[in-house]
Amino acid sequence: MNLSTLILLALGLGIAFGAILHDIFPAWVIPLDHYCLSPLGQAFLRLIQFVVVPIVFSSLILGLTRVQNAAQVGRYTVKLLLSYFLTSTIAVALGMGTAAVLQPGTGMTSLALEAVNTNTTAPNLIDWMVSLIPTNPLQALSSSNLLQTIISGALIGIGIQQAGDQAKPFVAFVESIYAISEKILFFILYLAPVGVFALMSSVIAIQGFGILTRLLTYMAGTVLAIGVMIAVYGLLLGLIQGKPIHFFRSFFPTLSLAFGTASSNAALPIALKDAQETYGLSAPIASFAIPLGTALKRDGMAIGQGFNALFVAQLYDIPITASLLSAIALSTLLVSFSTAGVPGAGIVMMTTVLTAAGLPVEGVAIVAGIDRLMDSFHTILNVVGNTANAIILERWEQDGSKNLPIEPTASIPETTTTNPNSSQ
Repeated sequence: MNLSTLILLALGLGIAFGAILHDIFPAWVIPLDHYCLSPLGQAFLRLIQFVVVPIVFSSLILGLTRVQNAAQVGRYTVKLLLSYFLTSTIAVALGMGTAAVLQPGTGMTSLALEAVNTNTTAPNLIDWMVSLIPTNPLQALSSSNLLQTIISGALIGIGIQQAGDQAKPFVAFVESIYAISEKILFFILYLAPVGVFALMSSVIAIQGFGILTRLLTYMAGTVLAIGVMIAVYGLLLGLIQGKPIHFFRSFFPTLSLAFGTASSNAALPIALKDAQETYGLSAPIASFAIPLGTALKRDGMAIGQGFNALFVAQLYDIPITASLLSAIALSTLLVSFSTAGVPGAGIVMMTTVLTAAGLPVEGVAIVAGIDRLMDSFHTILNVVGNTANAIILERWEQDGSKNLPIEPTASIPETTTTNPNSSQ
């Protein structure tokens, strides 16, 4: 079986195993999760994170060496940010619109409203933008600050272009980092089914299916909005001749891993490989746009936070006014660009949105029990939005003069690495 099939099989087995533990052997849940399932899952996530920063940093620099000049980098950035803003606005509208139509929080009295102690402040756009600029590239790398790493790589890539032949030894060093990281990733991927099984078993064993039935309308609404947004991306790709069927087939291994780990960062290395080797996205655009999108593009979060905020307002019977809707939409849009791509980040940022909109943060306790499972659906949309926007950028650069390439292109650098997803 290929890797994506093994991951899906491990996902199903993890759900079944977790349900058996929760319903038949409840006494085993805590010790088994504490000593086995949770450590295995966290160890796998840490292994993936081990290669994220070096792969992003090295692939970005190598990709920028193929870009003609700094003006082209600036053009890429402006076009991506504009595309991000427009599609994220659609995602926010979909999340809030679905919650407004389905009314999942209205009349829900079977859930206990627990107190939640959080210290949050409304998001500050200026402070966030200033914090993106790294003061030390080595600190950005060591702290795994993905966005600062991308900015550092972009600046170094521009410097390499200006330095010319004097930068060749450093470029060779970066090529070695990429090749080594790719080999490490190849080894880690074989552990993916074990990690996904442990992560999903842990969630279901602790939470069970009881809370899922009580929040069925909430979950169905969120998944519906995510599905519509994925369909929107499919439509956009079709309009620009981006071959949507080929797109979803190419990124199926990435989406499988994204669902199992609920981490955009964990899926990033696989997304880079699938984009270049399977879909055929050009190397310079893939190595620049996909890491940037992983750090910034959170359509799943945009839908989830907007939906959650209206759900909480309905739960507490708070009047839905134009000012409340505006506050939710603006804070959700900003938060979607500043959320870390790791499991559990959404529940933290939910308190920020609720605070900014003046809604009771106690509502966090209602969705906290199913947050990890919903994170998996959010992450799938995050990855779809990120990779689709990279393809939109390539079509934009081509000015519609020709179709996207359908033949796979070589990865960066051109090495003879065996691809574990080659059957895809």
